[in-house]
Amino acid sequence: MTNLWLVLERLLLATWVGGMVAVGFVVTPVLFRMLDDRMLAGNIAGELFGILSKFGLLCGAILLALAITRSHGDWFRAWRVWVLTAMLLIVLVAEYGLLPAMKEIKQSVGTALIQGTEAYRQFSRLHRVSSILFLLNTSLGLVLVSVGVTSR
Repeated sequence: MTNLWLVLERLLLATWVGGMVAVGFVVTPVLFRMLDDRMLAGNIAGELFGILSKFGLLCGAILLALAITRSHGDWFRAWRVWVLTAMLLIVLVAEYGLLPAMKEIKQSVGTALIQGTEAYRQFSRLHRVSSILFLLNTSLGLVLVSVGVTSR
């Protein structure tokens, strides 16, 4: 039974982190390169990141529960638990803090963000923060993939 949990942990982690790499570093750049309409590319990418965030919350919650369970009561000393906690917090901040603010800015200006406007500057700041958090989360995920969620 222990091997089954280990396989589940590895599959969840690999799927979550693989999704982040695929969407963030493959699909999104291709969308912006192939579509002439940057707003459309951004909307599609935003939808994909939203799906990925919800998937990440599910995977992360399961992985965190498994890591806490397998720590045998010493979870507060397990660095993997803290990495997973940080990853979940990053997803929560991005999905329920930054993304709604970005959507609100886009809705307030209608069809296009015009470079040089205050709305554009606000959106760009939020987008930069979101991108940095995504890169951090992906990096943390890759660390976990390389060493595993739980110790042997």
